[in-house]
Amino acid sequence: MFSYDARDPFAVWITFGGAGFGTEDGVTWVVGRDLLRAGLDWPTGDGDVRVGPTAATDVLFLHLRTPVDEALMELSRTALATFLGATEMLMPFGAEETAIDFDDELSVLLSDGDGDPTSR
Repeated sequence: MFSYDARDPFAVWITFGGAGFGTEDGVTWVVGRDLLRAGLDWPTGDGDVRVGPTAATDVLFLHLRTPVDEALMELSRTALATFLGATEMLMPFGAEETAIDFDDELSVLLSDGDGDPTSR
């Protein structure tokens, strides 16, 4: 399941498993929204997350890697484009920096993690 919160405008959460999927806890990956958008048209990403088109018209690959394992999945290009279009209604691409109070974020970082910038 893909989710987005404009309070963290650069990130998209992808959750696998969890309630109703036969596992107690799901696993969530945080992926850059720009990375997913670029992957609609060409292979992109370095390291742990890569995404891009395949030979099939409406199929994208999503490759996730950890130090001990990896997964290669297919997703619908149309579904991802629709999801990203919905995120753009909440936060236009290129306007993400206007939604972040960098002084507030810095104070959270300097507080040794005692603050949560998305809880404000």
